[in-house]
Amino acid sequence: MAATILVVEDEPAIQELVSYNLELAGHRALRADNAEQALGMIRTELPDLVVLDWMLPGMSGIEFARLLRADRRTQSVPIIMLTARADEKDKLSGLETGADDYLTKPFSPRELNARVKAVLRRRAPQATDDAVEVDSLRLDPASHRVTGSGRTISLGPTEFRLLHFLMTHAERVYSRTQLLDQVWGDHVFVEERTVDVHIRRLRKALEPTGHDRLIQTVRSAGYRFSAA
Repeated sequence: MAATILVVEDEPAIQELVSYNLELAGHRALRADNAEQALGMIRTELPDLVVLDWMLPGMSGIEFARLLRADRRTQSVPIIMLTARADEKDKLSGLETGADDYLTKPFSPRELNARVKAVLRRRAPQATDDAVEVDSLRLDPASHRVTGSGRTISLGPTEFRLLHFLMTHAERVYSRTQLLDQVWGDHVFVEERTVDVHIRRLRKALEPTGHDRLIQTVRSAGYRFSAA
């Protein structure tokens, strides 16, 4: 599935190169020239990943990364740091600030896309095109197909996203608010009961193959996907 990636880079040529190649890989690229502009964009929409230049006018990339990690809303957003600094101490500084990966300029578009894919797979698997299978229930984001024990299961777009998120975060309990933020987006304002409606629809669709049992209600906490 396409990821929304915020590119924070003040050099127009590099910003264009990074954004173009991310879009070529199927992602949606948002562009910001500085940290202040990026913060405004994040207030409107939370990205799946941030590609962040170290040297920015005004607030530096390091300061910006610290802000993201200090805010509960943005602390789990993956960050890939771009920099011309090749010294080991600089790399360690970036990683210690909270960056998930570090790419030294100049870099190839192929390397960037590989790093993005690796970080998303590790930190935001619901934003990748990797197929996931649990207990003979298989979901393939690339073909947008779901099968249970080899039988096709028809899902609406919201139920598909909900199932994808739950399957890629198995055994963890998520509250309704957390599911709204992760599946609907934290910039979309809907009632928590909306989650219950779509959970019921999802369970009904999974009933014929018996996979509705994988979606468990955790009293006073939320929902969990579990094969146990």
